[in-house]
Amino acid sequence: MTYIDGFVAAVPTANKDKYRKHSALAAALFKKHGALTVIEGWGDDVPTGEVTDFRRAVHAQDDETVVFSYVVWPNKAFREDANPKVFADMEAAGEAMMNMPFDGKRLIYGGFEALVEL
Repeated sequence: MTYIDGFVAAVPTANKDKYRKHSALAAALFKKHGALTVIEGWGDDVPTGEVTDFRRAVHAQDDETVVFSYVVWPNKAFREDANPKVFADMEAAGEAMMNMPFDGKRLIYGGFEALVEL
């Protein structure tokens, strides 16, 4: 079964183009190191919930858009081997990768084992 890294962040809406460029560079590095799929989603219909929601989870402000992203790997072992290489390439890319166009402290991420896959 595949393994998925998931991410949710709040990006200043004014930084949409910067985020698109940043995430395209990151996606290319994930693919270079064997990711099967990389998806970057710009919030379009992110409702406010009664108890919790994506906006509250990342403390999004009125001038920010919630993004939802994921990377699909062949399996967890493959991801564990690839991630250090991806992050080394990100550091080597310098400012273009290391200066994120959003507040990384409010980024939520995690790894998930595929439970159902069609």
